[in-house]
Amino acid sequence: LYFSAQEGILIFYHIKDLQYEIKICADISQPISSLIFSPDYTSLLLVTDQGTVYSYRPAHSGETVKLLDTSSSCFLAADFLTPGNNYCVSVTISGEVQVWSLEDGTFLSKLNLGIEVYV
Repeated sequence: LYFSAQEGILIFYHIKDLQYEIKICADISQPISSLIFSPDYTSLLLVTDQGTVYSYRPAHSGETVKLLDTSSSCFLAADFLTPGNNYCVSVTISGEVQVWSLEDGTFLSKLNLGIEVYV
């Protein structure tokens, strides 16, 4: 079980029978607004309401990597663009949908919906 604390800490609870173990996986020092697993569960996106997206790969080094920083107060959400785990899509309140490379955080494309978006 993964969850985030208000302070921007990613925590993992390993639960087996009546026993559990707590592990702090990452501290990004920004409140995490959502956690999204990739379709194959190999990567976890940590999204802040300040427009920063981090990638956490539990099976690899367990390292948290900053993928993109839109530095936008109108940032709403991000998710994996499937199939695969190579791209993510983000959306702003103003209706701008953006596509990013998860490999290096490169901005690839955008589409303006022309309407405000609400979650």
